[in-house]
Amino acid sequence: MAGPLMIALVGVDGSGKSTQARALTRRLTAGGTPASYFENAGGRPLWNRLARTLGRRDGVALFGRTLYPALEATVRALAMSRTLLWSRLTGRTAVLDRWTWCQYVIMAARGDRGGRAVRAAYALFPRPTVVCFLATSPAVARDRVTARGIDTEELAHLRALDAAYRALPEFGTVVVVDGDGDPDEVAAALDRVVSPLVRG
Repeated sequence: MAGPLMIALVGVDGSGKSTQARALTRRLTAGGTPASYFENAGGRPLWNRLARTLGRRDGVALFGRTLYPALEATVRALAMSRTLLWSRLTGRTAVLDRWTWCQYVIMAARGDRGGRAVRAAYALFPRPTVVCFLATSPAVARDRVTARGIDTEELAHLRALDAAYRALPEFGTVVVVDGDGDPDEVAAALDRVVSPLVRG
């Protein structure tokens, strides 16, 4: 039996994933399709704050280039497992803020080893019904990250993330949504993607 509808939003940091995923969840629920929002992060801001508290540059510097990706991938796997369990128990539409692709991309952008092992482990997680890539220019994404004041991002890293998303073998199957517009424009574009799935 098919599981609940799963709508994943992916993109570089600052692309608006979290903002748009929460807003989409509210619109779906208000429109009669009960939906739940799920953040499926690897904990990078948390690890970076811990690292800076301990006098290290970031999580990678704190845990090392071998342990850190494993820790991040494990935290994300736990989050995705919770997402699947809860969405299947409730039967509600799941709006996913990040999914498996985000781990592949961050590891590729950093030049981490172990990508094949993570892909093999993550093969247990189903592909969402639809995956929307919020295509956001690195400069716009950097400005948004700076404005929210939680973390910082370098342009070079954002460019590497964007390139890694576009290099994914699955990229040809995702729906590309212009993430540079204002929030209402992005929301309208997402609604055009999601509405046929809900009606169907």
